[in-house]
Amino acid sequence: QVLCLQLACFKELIHIGHVVYRTHNLPWFRTLSWAFLFTSNYFFFGESLIGRFRILLAKEDFLAPLVVHHRFISFTLYCACIVAFVLSLKRKQYLKQFTLFGWTHVSLLIIVSSSHFMIQSIFDGLIWFLVPVAMVISNDIFAYVFGMLFGRTPLIEVSPKKTWEGFIGGGICSLLVGLLVAWSMIDKKHFICPIEYDDRVGSLSMDCIPDAIFIPRMHNVSRWLFFVPVKQVPRYPYFFHCLMIGAFISIIGPFGGFFASGFKRAFKIKDFGDVIPGHGGILDRFDCQIFVGWFVFFYYNSFVKPLTPSSLLQQVFVLPQDEQLAVLNLFLGGLLRRGHVPAELAQPLMAYGETIKAAAADIGPP
Repeated sequence: QVLCLQLACFKELIHIGHVVYRTHNLPWFRTLSWAFLFTSNYFFFGESLIGRFRILLAKEDFLAPLVVHHRFISFTLYCACIVAFVLSLKRKQYLKQFTLFGWTHVSLLIIVSSSHFMIQSIFDGLIWFLVPVAMVISNDIFAYVFGMLFGRTPLIEVSPKKTWEGFIGGGICSLLVGLLVAWSMIDKKHFICPIEYDDRVGSLSMDCIPDAIFIPRMHNVSRWLFFVPVKQVPRYPYFFHCLMIGAFISIIGPFGGFFASGFKRAFKIKDFGDVIPGHGGILDRFDCQIFVGWFVFFYYNSFVKPLTPSSLLQQVFVLPQDEQLAVLNLFLGGLLRRGHVPAELAQPLMAYGETIKAAAADIGPP
């Protein structure tokens, strides 16, 4: 679904460029734009899949070379697009063509990067995708409702219909909706667990030991609140992160919509498209989602993301057998030096690893 929305948003932006710059005499503009989109998706989605499911992909003989040489293949595809663009240059159209070249790349930067980050958030656990999406939707709805009912004070010049009353009301309601949605998901593994490949069962898995932020900590109720019938209440650390994301969505998120409003005014268009009757195009509904998709990805990777054993093993299990044994010996040696394992356990395993490596070296490559 994220990929389908990405394609729809990119199509709307390219169509605007086609109309604004009158590219009817440049038949290759749209073709090259979609070629650059394919190349960008090949690189970004390939990076995501290889990073998450390297072991699974490396098991398939026809996919293994694509995994190993993914970045070079991506670079080659991009070079091919550049060559095609240069060959399409027409006299007296150079300025327009290079302007559209920049238009395409800015569109790719905005659309592809955001969709890539959203998919990464889905892989990290559905809760990191669904809760922010619910917050953005509720912010849009309640900002409109509060603006219609109580709006008196204009908020920003570029979008004169927006009011402070709608901005504040939408922000508060989006926080409440986010907490409610998070509460409904926080004890369900298929929402909080990352999507990973389990080599033991040979399939994708959403089963995990919940991270500490999803485990409740009992908090004593203040004795001053004597009227509260319970003495302890559960407190989930995730709710703090939920509030941080909600604060960004409430305060900074609407500026994605203001940015889109300024863009439309600059090019004298009412909407990005007409796919949704009465609402405009896909981008008109998802302008803030793009902004928030960036934030959630960077926030999660900066403050939350744990380093899991499975993510480390992804890198080890694609190595040749002798190199895997070398990693084992280095690991056991490090544990032995730190006193984490007894010598009588580690040394026989290290000796066994060296024996296997020596036997493999004697046999040589097939």
